[in-house]
Amino acid sequence: MSDDRPGLPHPPEDLVPDGGARRVRGNDYRVLQPPEQFTPELRVSVVIPAYGAQDKLDLVLQGLARQTYPAALTEIIVVDNGTSPPLRLPGGTAARLTVCDKPGRACARNAGLAEATGDVIFWLDSDVVLTPGAIEAHMRWHHTAPYLSVTSYIRFTEATLPEVLPDDLEAAFEPAAPHAWLVDLVERTDGLTTNSPRPFSLHVGGATSVNARLVQAAGPMDDDLIVGQDTEMGYRLHQAGAVFVPEPRARAYHLGPTMRMRQQKSIDRVSHAFVADRIPAYQWLRTHPTREWQVPYVTAVVDGTAGYEAVRAGVDALLASTVVDLSVVVVGPWDTLDRDRRAPLNDPDLDLVLVHGHYEHESRVRLATEEEVDPRVPFVFRLPAGWTPGEDSLAVLLDLARTEGLGLIEVALDEPAGPADSDEPAGPAGSEVARLERVSAFARARLVARPGEPLDDAVAAVAGVQRVDGDQHAFTREPAQPVGRRSAYKARIAAKAEVARLAKESERLRAQVTKWRDEAARWRKSTVELRREVGTLRRELYTAQKTQRATRTTLAGSVRRAIGKRLRG
Repeated sequence: MSDDRPGLPHPPEDLVPDGGARRVRGNDYRVLQPPEQFTPELRVSVVIPAYGAQDKLDLVLQGLARQTYPAALTEIIVVDNGTSPPLRLPGGTAARLTVCDKPGRACARNAGLAEATGDVIFWLDSDVVLTPGAIEAHMRWHHTAPYLSVTSYIRFTEATLPEVLPDDLEAAFEPAAPHAWLVDLVERTDGLTTNSPRPFSLHVGGATSVNARLVQAAGPMDDDLIVGQDTEMGYRLHQAGAVFVPEPRARAYHLGPTMRMRQQKSIDRVSHAFVADRIPAYQWLRTHPTREWQVPYVTAVVDGTAGYEAVRAGVDALLASTVVDLSVVVVGPWDTLDRDRRAPLNDPDLDLVLVHGHYEHESRVRLATEEEVDPRVPFVFRLPAGWTPGEDSLAVLLDLARTEGLGLIEVALDEPAGPADSDEPAGPAGSEVARLERVSAFARARLVARPGEPLDDAVAAVAGVQRVDGDQHAFTREPAQPVGRRSAYKARIAAKAEVARLAKESERLRAQVTKWRDEAARWRKSTVELRREVGTLRRELYTAQKTQRATRTTLAGSVRRAIGKRLRG
């Protein structure tokens, strides 16, 4: 398949390696193995947004002056975000100062980004002092691959600030606390190489570097966000194909606690309210069962020229699926429609008119003349005309993609798919398939694909491709009857009533069982009492029988003696 399809992020041409870069599967960057010795060639732009705290900024700039990476390849841009009185640059620094009057760290960073000319952008906060080899440790990775985001290990110190940065930073700033959240994330994911569904969380702005062309592909920081700009940009970098690397040799000291450390609950409250709309990967923030979001989790693409009934069957089935966090793009020549109002039934474009009219005001459907998919959407689902997915088909495919980390799932629709869940190519050329594509995997594949290599093959290398049988996943050519919300509501009410009935019946049966148990206990008690009475009666009978036998023996003796006496007399 061609790699120029719309809807997926395209890297600038000079970002694509001529011979193909090493393929990082998922976020397992260990295959890159940057060399200890390398010849520095890339330029780095250090962007420092600053507001107040001149004393800390002075120390930060002193730390940059000691970096082992060549000064000739290092550009330092300090952005004064409206400090009064204005910030100044100390004498002898190589930095240059610019002013951004629009408040907000994201605005200041974007102002610095606009002036940056380096091959790599290094985000650095104005209260973070780098150890001398930090930038070199970052740049070693960037010389290895053109699609990386590298993050330093920051320690938080509460030591008294010196006027001049000492030679021994450890002696001056320790004891210091580690960035506990980052350390925990790295440790439980084996350095972010395994079990890491959201590696972009590593993109924190305190001391993080990103390939400049990757930033260009992802776009600048979202200055509409109050907080959480770093994470949101990290998500867009992830969508553009980035690999995220924690570098323990790039160390830094944060001068004092951060605002998040001081007010974490308040920061999270504000952040979650905004990023939920922008980062679909945070499904745990999207708990509402039916509402729509700015960036949906999956966008389905349907050919709008396939005929009214066929288009409607597919689109309606998608809208009625168990995946609510979804949008549909229906592609067709909508801008060319000129409705015949005198003889509408004879209009040669009648089917297009019907499709357009049927979905023009549906909020989750966009009628587009070209395929338009927001590059922030994690998954794109391509459904061939005339095919209808089952109610849960798309949800099952998404679960499979997430569980296996797949970049592409092909659903064989019109021919046997071979062994179930095979990873072999899907059928002969021209066979119909539905496709679930992970946008970030296709973006990565574009970065590493060799000249002439099919894009799907590169996707298989960086994320994995799997083929499944459409029949087994409930894809049919028969239009399905969507289950509406009213029907679902009635079904829910009926289910609740049935649950209540069964609970009542269960309670009745439990009461009956208790009654039977009590009755059985009474019978057991009666049985014991009867056994005791029988025992007593047996003993009394035995005594009576014994007495009777004794009486008989005595009487017989008396009779014999009386008879004998008479006979003798």
